[in-house]
Amino acid sequence: MSESAFHDMDELLQDFLTEASELLSEVENQLVALEKHPGDRALLNDIFRGFHTIKGGAGFVNVTELVTLCHLAESLLDRLRNGDMVVDAAIMDVILEAAAAVREMFADLSRGARPAAVEAAIVARLESALHGPANAHVSRPAPPAPRSGRSFAPNEKDLDWAALYEAVAGAAPQGQSDPAPLAAAAATDRRDALHGRRAGDDPDVEAMRAGRRETDRVVAPVESTIRVDTTRLDQVLNLSGEIGLAKNRLNCLRTDLVQGKIDADTVRQLDKAVSHLDLLVGDLQNAVMKTRMQPVGRLFQRYPRVARDLARQLGKRVELEISGEDTELDKTMIEDLSDPLIHLLRNAVDHGIETLEERRSQGKPDTALLRLSAEQVGDQIVIQISDDGRGIRPDVLRRKAVQKHLIDADSAANMADQEALKLIFLPGFSTKETISDLSGRGVGMDVVKTNIQKLNGRIEIDSVVGQGSRFTIHLPLTVAILPVLVIQLGEQPFAVPLSLVREIVPIRSEEVQEVSGRATMMIRDKMLPVRSLACMLGWPLLKPPAYGVLMQSALCAFVLAVDGFVGRDDVVIKPLEDIKPKGVAGATLSGDGSVVLVLDLEQLLTEPLRETREDLFRLAA
Repeated sequence: MSESAFHDMDELLQDFLTEASELLSEVENQLVALEKHPGDRALLNDIFRGFHTIKGGAGFVNVTELVTLCHLAESLLDRLRNGDMVVDAAIMDVILEAAAAVREMFADLSRGARPAAVEAAIVARLESALHGPANAHVSRPAPPAPRSGRSFAPNEKDLDWAALYEAVAGAAPQGQSDPAPLAAAAATDRRDALHGRRAGDDPDVEAMRAGRRETDRVVAPVESTIRVDTTRLDQVLNLSGEIGLAKNRLNCLRTDLVQGKIDADTVRQLDKAVSHLDLLVGDLQNAVMKTRMQPVGRLFQRYPRVARDLARQLGKRVELEISGEDTELDKTMIEDLSDPLIHLLRNAVDHGIETLEERRSQGKPDTALLRLSAEQVGDQIVIQISDDGRGIRPDVLRRKAVQKHLIDADSAANMADQEALKLIFLPGFSTKETISDLSGRGVGMDVVKTNIQKLNGRIEIDSVVGQGSRFTIHLPLTVAILPVLVIQLGEQPFAVPLSLVREIVPIRSEEVQEVSGRATMMIRDKMLPVRSLACMLGWPLLKPPAYGVLMQSALCAFVLAVDGFVGRDDVVIKPLEDIKPKGVAGATLSGDGSVVLVLDLEQLLTEPLRETREDLFRLAA
């Protein structure tokens, strides 16, 4: 089989998964809306068409198990559309369970495996609802736990390329023997017989079987493609053409300089050409970055179902209000935000929102309001998750942190309320007395903080007891280019993420104090620890530090003592292949060609604070 044939099959399956996953998310949101407005026939029709479209696509790529499941759900929705049944909570649970099973099949496909047969219990509930009398009682399944939707790379050695080609193209490739139908088709036939249905009863299934054969494995690599508006590609093309013209102009000026033409006009023309090229390159950089941008709504559309299922499981009433879905963010960042946002939503529903009895006793509406929003503010994306629940009590956080030996009693007593709120990000911290399948192990918020820091972002908390809490995430527009502050230690330049830098202050020996054996400085009426970059890296201290960079991480603020600074820059980080020095995330090149090491502050801050005032100014022998 030719390489192009393989590529075509990969693209076919990837296109199906991309479009069907987006459609399923839309269907799940419509199902949540239908539960609130059971008489909305337009919603019912949209949901029916969604399942039908997914079924048709699954038939085209010959995923019989998915076709069978969608056909059952589609048939049940058809009875609802025709008025044979009415929408109630039990039927909604069954249809949502079917949608969750469809998503699990998508997950199997995304890692290169044929989906397993539909669970007998799900089929039984769908059949009971479908073939039972109108409005018959349907046993309710337990609400499914929210899934993070991770995808995995396929195991290529298990792939049956010849069988796959036959499944997609409808015929075996030249030179390949005709593979026999596999067990999955027989299993589907047995299920059809069990349900009193012949294959011919479903024309979609019959046509699919007549035209293509089953396969053991299917190919679906982790999505590496992106949809780009053609106008953005046109902009990139136009800028590339202009840069080509600027290059030609520079070549002409170089020829003049080589030939000895160094008059004032030539120098002026050279300066003008370089400035024009600089402007074009900046525009091209921005245009290329925009091709990676995707609306954050593609991520947000997963969460109404998550909030609905979790609220049902806990016996609470929650309405999720979403805004800012059109805000664009780097595609890689959107994927990496999935887990942190799910953690925050789960915590809001589980911890933040009260029970019905509590809300009624406080005069609050039975239905809690959970808001998820996104907006672009300057060169940052701001995502907020807020609730109108019980809020967070700083005194409880302090007490729990001391009980778990995460901080000492003295630190807790001197900690302001706003600082106490950040205790929830400590590893192992939890206010839950008992551990459940939802929370209590003290890992969720630590994961949130870590993952957001990996995206060069930060998270802030605001909470009012009795009124609710708000978590605000600040993220750069893209992780492809990192804004940094370039600092110096001796002659070596280092870069730190600009998102963590608050200000630069001079360090004078008389202003550095020692508190509890640690070097500190008073800045803005706050006593902050001073960390020596030389000590953190294990480098010899050749001269006293001249400047302090006020850094603000998600958990603490500190002053980073350095020898000097160069200024702000935008860099592309290159990983170090052969060596990985402690505290170094990668490297980049400065304008003069020198190597700049990009610091991994998260790793450096794992070292305990031990610098005394004497350490800060003790020079190496």
